[in-house]
Amino acid sequence: MSQSDEPGTVRDLQDSIQKIIVGKPEAVRLTLAALFARGHILIEDVPGVGKTTLAHALARSVDCSFQRIQFTNDLLPSDIVGVSVYDAKKGEFEFKPGPLFANVILADEINRTTPKTQSCLLEAMNEAQVSVDGRTYDLPRPFLLMATQNPVEYHGTFPLPESQLDRFIVRLEIGYPDLKDERRILTGTNPAHAVASLSPVMHARDILALQDRVETVRVDESLVDYMLRLVHRTRSSDLIELGISPRGALALHRLCQAFAMVEGRDYCVPDDVKKMAIPALAHRLILSSKVSPTGRGSDQTVEILSEILDAVPVPV
Repeated sequence: MSQSDEPGTVRDLQDSIQKIIVGKPEAVRLTLAALFARGHILIEDVPGVGKTTLAHALARSVDCSFQRIQFTNDLLPSDIVGVSVYDAKKGEFEFKPGPLFANVILADEINRTTPKTQSCLLEAMNEAQVSVDGRTYDLPRPFLLMATQNPVEYHGTFPLPESQLDRFIVRLEIGYPDLKDERRILTGTNPAHAVASLSPVMHARDILALQDRVETVRVDESLVDYMLRLVHRTRSSDLIELGISPRGALALHRLCQAFAMVEGRDYCVPDDVKKMAIPALAHRLILSSKVSPTGRGSDQTVEILSEILDAVPVPV
């Protein structure tokens, strides 16, 4: 794939997904940026706005394997990762891979399962591998975990721990469509049928090549300093108990590179940082008890982070 073809190829993938996810170009671009940055996505929104459909549309648009895992409170780690089964003929244990062994994983309602089961995803998300009975197994590449959760309903849920939230490169919200776009949804093809009709516009090897190319996107030293000032401001704020970790800073840097590539550029600009800061950083913050008794609060973290963005000078 030549460099001149690259923006068109990325645009084809974006257009394919937007045939299904109507009126949400920012959410689609952010999803692609996370994919190309080798990250994972937490989609936090109310039911029925297209969280599951977005994952299906991405998987159908890319010639990759796809698995949907419905998380429930009785789900076990072995149900996800796999299990070793004794083969009497061979006289040895044989590993049977679980649904986690796919390129695109939809972890539906991830906060409905227990912390023990949630924690089995940490190694997969961080290193694209799993360990079972003392042996390590590589997951397919590319590997993307798209997790969904409902921010409104808390009965029977287990909030994700900080260590797991820190491994999602972005948290995004899809939101309700406007009147015009919702009319298109109502009068158009059934979303399930529309997703099934999608044809792949990109192969797994193309995704891997684009992920490698992200690392070549230029980030000026002034932008690196800008990111560092934002990160360090979160660590010194009286309103924030736990600021952004070095992993979070790396995620912001890589996501800005990927977003620039999605936009068709081989260099980052200050607007990339401003656009990616909240999706990449807000879910990693723990607020002070005087702001939020639980340390969490989507609207509050976004508001505080927005104030930090306004206060830190943007490089010219």
